[in-house]
Amino acid sequence: MTRNHKPPARPSDLARARSGLWLYGLHAVRAALSNPRRKILRAVLSERAAGELGPHLLAKIRYEIGSPDAFERLLPKGSVHQGAALNCEPLARRSLEDVLLKGSSRRVVLVLDQIEDPHNTGAILRSAAAFSATAVIVQDRHSAPESGVLAKAASGALDIVPYVEVVNISRALDELGELGFFRIALAGDGDDALRDCVGDGDIALVLGSEGSGIRRLVRERCDRIAYIPISSQMESLNVSNAAAIALYEARR
Repeated sequence: MTRNHKPPARPSDLARARSGLWLYGLHAVRAALSNPRRKILRAVLSERAAGELGPHLLAKIRYEIGSPDAFERLLPKGSVHQGAALNCEPLARRSLEDVLLKGSSRRVVLVLDQIEDPHNTGAILRSAAAFSATAVIVQDRHSAPESGVLAKAASGALDIVPYVEVVNISRALDELGELGFFRIALAGDGDDALRDCVGDGDIALVLGSEGSGIRRLVRERCDRIAYIPISSQMESLNVSNAAAIALYEARR
């Protein structure tokens, strides 16, 4: 069943929908519908999800009421969709310069060095939204691409916090330094506790993969190498937990 009285989709739209990106879950779908930069190609909802999303958001789109079988056909096996799925175009790439110009008076960015797990990256995006981060910066290779899994883990934050892909992380850090950002790499072998490094100016917090950590050339671009004090009973924190603590410390 299709709701809303907009004209039916054209064949070209349907072809694009078959090749688009599927987002699912109420938080991810609500955030995508609220994002004017998001191009929606198709929406499939259960009656309950349509009621949860409400007429204000749904007035902007055409949507179908889907059966449980419909979601199983459209989405990856095991997707926790909550009766809400959108097929949409990936977000247009944004330049670092454009994002930083729109930042608040005190900007805090996260720089992720080769973190490829979409669950970790999604959790980091969620914390970034919670603490009003200006952007999350990743390299266009060896990072988690935009996907339904990433958007679900981010709980809507993928459409809230700018997710900026750059060609080279080291050069991006050089650019941040020229713009006055104090660049802090987080590592277990850091020289100082993070709380002693955070000042009042713009900050770039750099996190590396849980396996190999931050690469040498990336570390060399940072002003300080800091650690988060934890009990000796544990060797390290999950990178998404470290990101949340670092963002809290930066905003505190």
